[in-house]
Amino acid sequence: MAVDPEKAIVLYPAYFDLRVSREAGRKVSKKDAIEGPDAHMLFEAAKSLGLDCILELDKNYPRFWYKRTGRILVEPKMKKSELVRKIALKLKAMPKKKE
Repeated sequence: MAVDPEKAIVLYPAYFDLRVSREAGRKVSKKDAIEGPDAHMLFEAAKSLGLDCILELDKNYPRFWYKRTGRILVEPKMKKSELVRKIALKLKAMPKKKE
């Protein structure tokens, strides 16, 4: 099944970033957040959950309109809160990227 952009759940890296406060847009608790997630990591986490998703690198999180962080669009197979929690757990389990 292809993802319908009109009905898809939108996820931004800021939702999972330890450096972003809850007021600024983080959706998960500090213990479930990671430092410096990117849209590629969210895409890989969603794919590992078996979900169809679209990676959009040219989009900005509205609160950080000056940062081009990207986002993913995920098929709505579950509630957004449940999806955010599952993606956060996958991100925590992923190996750290080397820079």
